[in-house]
Amino acid sequence: MNLRCVVMGVSGCGKSTVAAALAQRTGATYVDGDALHPPANIAKMARGAALTDDDRWPWLASVGDRLRPGGIVIACSALKRSYRDLIVRQARQPVTFLHLDGTREVLADRMAHRHRHFMPLSLLDSQLATLERPGSDEDAVIVSIDQPVDMIVTRFLTTIRFTDPLEKSQ
Repeated sequence: MNLRCVVMGVSGCGKSTVAAALAQRTGATYVDGDALHPPANIAKMARGAALTDDDRWPWLASVGDRLRPGGIVIACSALKRSYRDLIVRQARQPVTFLHLDGTREVLADRMAHRHRHFMPLSLLDSQLATLERPGSDEDAVIVSIDQPVDMIVTRFLTTIRFTDPLEKSQ
């Protein structure tokens, strides 16, 4: 499977954990999208300031570039439709998005119990306000985070295998 996948959602939804598990299960390479941020973005978020679109565009272009060869799963917030569109354009290939969806209460609890992460809990509401859920015309699967990681990965893989037109025609 030449997977190009972005595991997306707001901070605390489990992007890194699910993306790593998905990559391991499919033999893809896992990339933490946070590692593609320029240091200025990390510093800005660490001090509790939300990124602007201008801060994000170069980072999102890097995400798309990294996806281009395929066999890649990236954990990346990809909160807006315009961000996802840029990632797909930059990848120059189809990209599937796995949106990890959860309630504010679950997300806040997860963030409160994380250690050594630059994103403060104070930015959760900003991320939730920015989030544009994937539309029905996007190549995206929405999965609730209130289940074990292996079930999230299985649900995603079952869904994309069922809906992939190339696999259906073979």
